[in-house]
Amino acid sequence: MVSQALLGVIRSLRIYLGPDAPRTAMDDLYRRLVEPGALVFDIGAHVGDRVSSFRRLGARVVAVEPQPLLFSALNHIHGRDPLVELVDRAVGADAGVRDLLVNTANPTVSTLSEDFVHQAEGAKGWEGQVWDKHIPIEVVTLDGLIARYGIPAFIKIDVEGYEDAVLRGLSQPVKALSFEFTTIARDIAMACFDRLSGLGNYRYNLALGESQTLTFDRWLSDEDMADHLSKLPHEANSGDVYAALEPC
Repeated sequence: MVSQALLGVIRSLRIYLGPDAPRTAMDDLYRRLVEPGALVFDIGAHVGDRVSSFRRLGARVVAVEPQPLLFSALNHIHGRDPLVELVDRAVGADAGVRDLLVNTANPTVSTLSEDFVHQAEGAKGWEGQVWDKHIPIEVVTLDGLIARYGIPAFIKIDVEGYEDAVLRGLSQPVKALSFEFTTIARDIAMACFDRLSGLGNYRYNLALGESQTLTFDRWLSDEDMADHLSKLPHEANSGDVYAALEPC
């Protein structure tokens, strides 16, 4: 009998690596930010759809994923690629050990943030989501990853309401990055803007959901992007904010 956890991974593989996955749009978006030979960090790599995109663009990738079943899937897909380094850790503000709150039926929303779980409880569109398992996970920082692998040209961060903590573990600017936002936890995005403003003069753009399409023709200030996110309807649900020192 297939376990619920394995069914959750199979669901993710079907959604993110199946025939309907937006590969071309994803590659077109990341091509603006990732050059061949560049180093990329994928924080919260999940089943590796972004890893695959970065590799199609010729980048070297450090992929970080704490969930054991997802890490196993990543290893099966990318483990023999010498230009992909797989790291079975979580990323946060400080190195140590924290409990990962796992949603076995929908592993894409597993998180280190208890606040995120509380914000999801009873929220429209999040009905039926249950974080039913806790796993102690070793946590590293972006600074620690940089000390080991070098300075990335791009960092993708998708860690379900823990993005601000990830950025608190970064003490130097990088050329470009993205972080996920959700309309149930807009405060996390605002904290990310605050953190990035202390690192460099970033400009911002946005891709809603899994559209892989930037919303704006021009890149916005943090104030303008924060204002836009604050006015989005709840139904917008989620997306990725892109930050670049030299908007392209």
